[in-house]
Amino acid sequence: MRVIDSLTTKAGRIAGDLQDSIRRARVEGEKRLLQRQHRAALEDLGLRVYELVKAGDMPEEAIAAEVAAVEGKLIEIEAKVSEIEELRPEGDGTDASEAPDEGGGAPADPALAAFPMIDDTPPADPPEPSRGG
Repeated sequence: MRVIDSLTTKAGRIAGDLQDSIRRARVEGEKRLLQRQHRAALEDLGLRVYELVKAGDMPEEAIAAEVAAVEGKLIEIEAKVSEIEELRPEGDGTDASEAPDEGGGAPADPALAAFPMIDDTPPADPPEPSRGG
């Protein structure tokens, strides 16, 4: 009987530990999701503020350093696009604007590289809504 009691106790402890581990993993997953949503909201906020500053609807003084950093990165991206074009062999047949963002290419518009979420180009084929059944 002692062996069965010992095994039952260990099994109960393992089951409890497993439930705690599953609960902790679920909460950590929810936390990561909230962090991603927070980062996305910050990106949207930053993009909107940048647009307002560039349009002259918002004073730039308080965030001049940040705006200058964004514009500096855009200039760096433009320089890299030019460098890529210079390094591309003649008659390659590819255009830097057609090259994928990953793998060494950059979009033709440097703002799209810095702010990919502002791309207004609609997808070629929008996905069809799934129908239940």
